[in-house]
Amino acid sequence: MKDRPDDLAAAWSELVATARRTVTDGLVVGTSGNVSRRIRDLVLVTPSGVPYDRLGPADTTAVDLEGRQIIGTLRPTSELPMHLTVYRSTTATAVVHTHAPHATAVSTLVAELPPIHYMTAALGGPVRVAPYALYGSDELAAHMEEALRDRTGCLLQNHGTLAYGDSLDQALDRTAQLEWMCRVWLSASSVPGRTPNLLSPSQLDAAAGRLRGYGQQDRHQG
Repeated sequence: MKDRPDDLAAAWSELVATARRTVTDGLVVGTSGNVSRRIRDLVLVTPSGVPYDRLGPADTTAVDLEGRQIIGTLRPTSELPMHLTVYRSTTATAVVHTHAPHATAVSTLVAELPPIHYMTAALGGPVRVAPYALYGSDELAAHMEEALRDRTGCLLQNHGTLAYGDSLDQALDRTAQLEWMCRVWLSASSVPGRTPNLLSPSQLDAAAGRLRGYGQQDRHQG
């Protein structure tokens, strides 16, 4: 393996820290959910059924893009098919899967999260709900892949969320934004006699253009 041990150690440490944040941020309970990070043809991934606060350097778990275990003895997450499908079909380098409560609730009610907020544009457009399939199955991974078409996040019916990004921070942020939008929609739609205002496609397009220039694009510019 050409990856330097210190690089892998740092990547594993970041992955574990991200997984722990999904718990502290209320996005998962116990060992539900999972996190992965791609480094070229290697995928670091949380192991199955191990509490994140117990994971240390000796627990590093990694597979190749075919799912063959390359590092570690702990069994990789049961949701490995979803993670590998994302890496095979996108340029993602990080994936976060959670059982976020508001998002999971929304996944049981609609086929697509209504565009309640302009951050919908940050995920590529209205967030689709992948039809239910048994967890850990190739069928679920296929449904997820379709729901992610032109999107960076989706809901999984009666299950949870999946979001990806160019970094673990970005994937986690997209997950948090998705959970927040689901919470807002549930709150607004629960008001008796009122229907939430939704954003139009043109409004989302305008927001997408503005979001592309958001943040500190070039710190050397005044």
